[in-house]
Amino acid sequence: MKHTAAWQRSSPNELKIGLVSISDRASQGVYTDAGIPALRVWLQSALLSPHVFVERLIPDTQELITVTLIELVDEYACDLVLTTGGTGPSHRDITPEATLEAGTKIMPGFGEQMRQISLHFVPTAILSRQLAVLREIPEHAALIINLPGQPKSIQETLEGLKDSDGKVIVPGIFAAVPYCIDLIGGPYMETNETVVKAFRPKSALKK
Repeated sequence: MKHTAAWQRSSPNELKIGLVSISDRASQGVYTDAGIPALRVWLQSALLSPHVFVERLIPDTQELITVTLIELVDEYACDLVLTTGGTGPSHRDITPEATLEAGTKIMPGFGEQMRQISLHFVPTAILSRQLAVLREIPEHAALIINLPGQPKSIQETLEGLKDSDGKVIVPGIFAAVPYCIDLIGGPYMETNETVVKAFRPKSALKK
């Protein structure tokens, strides 16, 4: 692949993050999208490492979702891609199917943990079909995760559940993301531990 300017990083450890909000009505301007702003605000509070966002607001069209995910990884060299919306059981909810088409490996633990977190709040969490995959190409690899559509649920899923003293009751999925990015050859991510503490085995910690 011929690398374009979109592949360039401002520094070797800059993290490139794709944010994709999937909604027919928001993409048509019927209402203002809340997914991407919620993701951006949370990530800016959680990440200490330099990072840049590549954002897309698209309708619930399976082929377009797949093409967008592939574009963010293959053409923009995103290390992490987060989607929001389209993960329920209704007819137009096809984000998981589109994500599987873009992926090369399934990462089932992310979906399992997302549902465990949501079940602390609503029994209908079992209806969620959120999942995660890796997309690997010869030059690059990325982690793609489907997140809920509601801003509050996005935060709970990423950050986990804490008691009144700030002690983690149920770990959020983002605690595992930095080490996953390490393992697929991406930049070393550092997090704000007051928001979410990245877990790495001692052998993987940078001194």
